[in-house]
Amino acid sequence: MTHRISLKELNMLVRDTISLAMPDDYWVEAELSEIREVRGHCYMELIQKDPHTNTPVARASANCWASTWMLVRSCFERATGQRLSPGMKVLMQVHARFHENYGFSWIVTDIDPTYTLGDMARKRREIVRVLKEEGVFDLNKELVLSSFAQRIAVVSSASAAGYGDFCHQLQTNEYGYVFYPVLFSAVMQGEGIEQSIIAALDGINAAADNFDCVVIIRGGGATSDLSGFDTLALAENVANFPLPVITGIGHERDESVLDMVAHTSVKTPTAAAALLIDNLRRTETAVDNAMERMVRVAVTRLKEEKMRLDRISDNVPVLFSLVKARRNASLDVLRERLRAGYMRRMDTARTRCDFMEQRLRSCAVQLMKDNTARLDTLSRRVEAADPVNILRRGYSITLVNGRAVRSAACLKEGDEVETRLEQGAFTAVVRDVEGENV
Repeated sequence: MTHRISLKELNMLVRDTISLAMPDDYWVEAELSEIREVRGHCYMELIQKDPHTNTPVARASANCWASTWMLVRSCFERATGQRLSPGMKVLMQVHARFHENYGFSWIVTDIDPTYTLGDMARKRREIVRVLKEEGVFDLNKELVLSSFAQRIAVVSSASAAGYGDFCHQLQTNEYGYVFYPVLFSAVMQGEGIEQSIIAALDGINAAADNFDCVVIIRGGGATSDLSGFDTLALAENVANFPLPVITGIGHERDESVLDMVAHTSVKTPTAAAALLIDNLRRTETAVDNAMERMVRVAVTRLKEEKMRLDRISDNVPVLFSLVKARRNASLDVLRERLRAGYMRRMDTARTRCDFMEQRLRSCAVQLMKDNTARLDTLSRRVEAADPVNILRRGYSITLVNGRAVRSAACLKEGDEVETRLEQGAFTAVVRDVEGENV
């Protein structure tokens, strides 16, 4: 018959076996997949991933009791500036523990912060390498912060003391400068830092023309929970942002990746406010210096021009006399030239008139000769056509009613006609028109 034992006896046997077989403490490398605090105790889930496929290859639970956890957590946060959170790689000292009621777990007795610091630094180096390969690492630094930066988009928690300090310092600056901060609320501690800040940046980007720069500030809390500022996605958003980004997230111990890619990084929110105030102060000083230089240049130029005018005033009488003499000489020359030109024109016109007179006289004489000859010809023709001369040659002219008869058809019986001869005339009455006696 098989020997039977109770579950408690079995668990106690396992407990004793583990206690005898694994009495030592072990330093274990692992990644935190979950971590939670309950009544001062810390409960962790550890995981190991395949470096090539990122697939989990081992899992385990680990507990750190309250008495130990207070010391371990304080030491870790003081050394790293961050709180233990999922995704961190840790090196912890553990020993095996099997409890008959609660099962197996690793009991954490210590955590080496230097290991986590090394892993965090490695992650930061990897993010920086990717950003430089993408060519965006220095993009935001290449932007020019406006000399008159007064419209400030602020990414912060609305309830953060650091945001209040930032606004107070801007409003009460000793120079009386006016700033216009607009809050874009975001989670600045714990989980969700990355997504919250990116969402705030998206909102600012949609109204980028309304702002001169962006200020990301965090203050008034613990120096832990800053791992959210060391992410590739957030760094890429800030590096590619179209406005200069100023960070003041209180990361006293180390520079975060967000600080590295920002246009300007300062330690605290008040330092960010001081930077903006100093920027306006430098602008005011430059403007004042420019005004002073302009005044000096204007005064010097006025003095030089006054001296120049004085010299010109002294030379005006002499110059006027010289100019007058030159003008008079010029007028005399012009007068002589006009006179000579007038005389030449008169001589030319007179010669032309004489020539035209000769031509007119010759033309008139010729015209008179031509017209006289023409009149003589016409006179002879008129004389030859004179009826008297025709009558002298033995011809007669028969008239009826004072008009010459050219055809018998023009006459009718009873018409009285007059016939003119060289010497005298006689009348007759028409009796027969066609061949009959008259």
